[in-house]
Amino acid sequence: MVLVGRITKDAVVNQLKNERQVINFTLAINDYYKPKTGEAKNITTFINCSYWLNPRLAERITKGTLVEATGRIYANAYIGNDGEPKASLNCHVNSIKLHGNPKLNNGAFTAANTTTTEGALSANDITEPLEDLPF
Repeated sequence: MVLVGRITKDAVVNQLKNERQVINFTLAINDYYKPKTGEAKNITTFINCSYWLNPRLAERITKGTLVEATGRIYANAYIGNDGEPKASLNCHVNSIKLHGNPKLNNGAFTAANTTTTEGALSANDITEPLEDLPF
């Protein structure tokens, strides 16, 4: 499953007993819809993510970064401290693409498995006449 959202806080690298490292972070995915009757609704879904492949990537996964994460989603049911049943959405991430970081001015990322949209063309950058476009 492909998830696109913003990082809620800086990623944390956790060390396991067998010296493996995992990056843990949370994605916030915003959704907007307008029902036939009523006013527009904004919904934010939070997904806890874990990434095992490259712990050095954690320094680039900072609060506010737009991230595209691909992986397997699963639900985790548990009993909270108040005794009430709760659940969370989790994702075991296989690949990450970084699409922009508000903290960096130039948006240049050098780590493998990362991309940026900072250099993407906008509609104003097109120099061909609109009549010649194929669609």
